[in-house]
Amino acid sequence: MNKPIVGGGPKKVLYALKTARRIGLENTAKALTAHNTCKACGLGMGGQRGGMTNELDEFPSVCNKSIQAQSTDIQPGIPVEVLTHSLADLRELDGHELEHLGRLSTPIYKSRYADRFEPISWDDALDLAARRFLATTPERTFFYSSGRSSNEAGFVLQLLARAFGTNNVNNCSYYCHQATGVGLGTTIGTGTSTVELEDLSLCDFILVIGANPSSNHPRFIHQLKKCRERGGEVVIINPAKEAGLVKFAIPKSPKSMLKGGDFIASDYLQPRIGSDMAVLKGLAKAVLAAGAEDTDFIAQHSHDFAAFRADIEATGWDEIEAATGLTRADIERVAALYSKAKSAVFAWGMGITHHLNGVDNVEYIANLALLRGQIGRVGAGLLPLRGHSNVQGIGTIGVKPVLAKEVMAKMEAAFGLTLPVETGLDTMACMKAAADGKMDAALIMGGNLYEANPDSSWAAEALSQVGFKLYLTTTLNKGHIHGIDDSEALILPVTARDEEWQPTTQESMFNYVRLSDGGITRLKTVRPESDILCDLATRLMPDSPVDFQAFKAHKTIREAIAKIVPGLEDLADIDVAKREFHVRGRLMHTPEFHTPDGKARFITRPLPPVRGDTLLLTTVRSEGQFNTIVYEYKDSYRGMDDRWSVMMNVADLAEHGLSDGGKATLSSDHGIMENVTVRAFDIARGSVMAYYPEANILTGTAVDPRSHTPAFKSTPVRIRAA
Repeated sequence: MNKPIVGGGPKKVLYALKTARRIGLENTAKALTAHNTCKACGLGMGGQRGGMTNELDEFPSVCNKSIQAQSTDIQPGIPVEVLTHSLADLRELDGHELEHLGRLSTPIYKSRYADRFEPISWDDALDLAARRFLATTPERTFFYSSGRSSNEAGFVLQLLARAFGTNNVNNCSYYCHQATGVGLGTTIGTGTSTVELEDLSLCDFILVIGANPSSNHPRFIHQLKKCRERGGEVVIINPAKEAGLVKFAIPKSPKSMLKGGDFIASDYLQPRIGSDMAVLKGLAKAVLAAGAEDTDFIAQHSHDFAAFRADIEATGWDEIEAATGLTRADIERVAALYSKAKSAVFAWGMGITHHLNGVDNVEYIANLALLRGQIGRVGAGLLPLRGHSNVQGIGTIGVKPVLAKEVMAKMEAAFGLTLPVETGLDTMACMKAAADGKMDAALIMGGNLYEANPDSSWAAEALSQVGFKLYLTTTLNKGHIHGIDDSEALILPVTARDEEWQPTTQESMFNYVRLSDGGITRLKTVRPESDILCDLATRLMPDSPVDFQAFKAHKTIREAIAKIVPGLEDLADIDVAKREFHVRGRLMHTPEFHTPDGKARFITRPLPPVRGDTLLLTTVRSEGQFNTIVYEYKDSYRGMDDRWSVMMNVADLAEHGLSDGGKATLSSDHGIMENVTVRAFDIARGSVMAYYPEANILTGTAVDPRSHTPAFKSTPVRIRAA
């Protein structure tokens, strides 16, 4: 019973086989081996090199996330008799049950005040959608995309919105890595990874902070294991001791499986939630004290180091220890590992960005890398761990409220348009406008905007204020049945990535653009997102200078993107050349930064106030989950059987009169979770961990002032015995 949990291993192989058997071995093989990009995380695999092959030609590059993502695509259509049940009946189902009802295979519509959906024809659905958008003004509409959609559909979506007259175009990155884009923009002048996958094969030090790749990016664990095998160091900084980051049995490695797994972390720091900046300042302080900074690099390739150094030296160890809960010796030990590294890569996730100072956190990761010249050369750099498989591509091709002036000018010239100049609203701004009754219509392409939002009760009410919502989706989720009581909702069924009628493209977290063939037919009644958008655009703007019907040919879309979006010039003939590529100008293998003078900048920020007397909640995902989609209730890596649970340090349990396995009420200023199971967990004092999206009812709508990202990872909470 006390045997330590190991990530990966035979149980994951058996799970994969069980899932494959459930959906059919032939279906599974067809889905996984076809030349289509994996639809799970942004690490990327598949495309023209083969369905289970990455850009280094490593095979098999596949994980449970890949199989889980495919499992819901390979389902029969949901019977109409099920779809027409009352909303009350559908709300009896949780997210897992809704996802596994089957594929949505017919358009459905709910009129205002109706208590259920009814089938509707494609033509009637598109006519209705056009009438509802035309019944209001463009500034009272918004257009949202998840990171699952293709570059082609995303480009048409943002062009449709801007041609219609609004820049209220946004995507899910505002709730995940927008802080990364802003923070890297101020320091090195770019918002994405500076490394490619091959760089991970050349480094001897990887720091992973605020992320749990064993659950969320399992194939990244392979790279961490290889670093250890080369004699390198892997340092994890995370308030919680995650089993899969301590030891992981790589399913594709017989040796790893036979010996019960490989050790991943060579060192592991567990700071208090919200103290990331203090940790990073402490590491910088120790590096400077050891004289390990790269003075030549700093002098030749950066600005503002003197102010940065002065601030670090003025920050006392007592302040750092009080903020982090770590000892000076802990931090100095890790700093010593970094100081001797020849080539270092820094990787981070939403444990860094989901704070009111998320941008500051990212800036200090960049500061720490710049301190030793670990950006701008081969084998070293910065790697934000993206979630959705094409979330980065969706941003690259313009699904965001503000575009560069040169991109807007090129778009206007290409199509003979005059585009709106008003600054568009980001995701949270659109939600708050909706809550204030200032949004009449919304187009939501993929994702689960309701459950992606903080403060679930508020989110449902805000969405309910939007008079008409058009959803494009493959399966049903809670976002389709909540927030629609007093409004209209139209849901249209779309093709999955490997069912697209024509090839599509996606961009990985390494800035690598892949080509997906599509072509698999499962349901004859679903349509590609791009087709739906083009038909809607034609109805909305029959006299538009943009020939949206021509954009039903994906090649035409890609040729337009190649002319308009810098870095994507190679997209124009990718379907002919079959040559996948890195976005031009993104990778940094020389110390030439994307700033006006080509030099990086050290940024100096004050530490946020310490909240030592307050429990702070972080929301987390389970191993059997991808974003809001729950594939299995059990979280095997944390030994949890119930998602309605909270995890705390055993000393905190005792201090609050709680016992492991007991029941409690967890509350915040925004909501309450009653009768939750409390579990002792190896986590920093003062920290509470609960599952996303269930715990979103406790989180608030306050955002980082620079990235406008909510603080999902640092919510003050209270707990008492039930």
